[in-house]
Amino acid sequence: MGSKAQDVNEATWEDVVLDSPTPVLVDFWAEWCGPCKMVAPIVNEIADEYDGKLRVVKVDADANPELVTTYNVMGIPSLLLFKDGAVIDRVTGYKPKAQILSKFAPHI
Repeated sequence: MGSKAQDVNEATWEDVVLDSPTPVLVDFWAEWCGPCKMVAPIVNEIADEYDGKLRVVKVDADANPELVTTYNVMGIPSLLLFKDGAVIDRVTGYKPKAQILSKFAPHI
């Protein structure tokens, strides 16, 4: 069955991301972004593999400009790792799965 990244927006942000008891990986993406489409299956694989230890969510950057500004998202895709309501690490642009995990795994 597996889990899939959940969509969040400015309205659900605080409940889903900031108040989460587990770390949250946030994928900032946009419909027109080619590299975002390339990283999406990797993000879903991470959601499956870390189910229970990591919450994985997606934010449509075009639909949620306040979140993009608040968290200084300069390029997409941007993967931000939140723990206890704060950004503790980030990966910008398409990266292979191993590279993404090597950056985030120590925090999970």
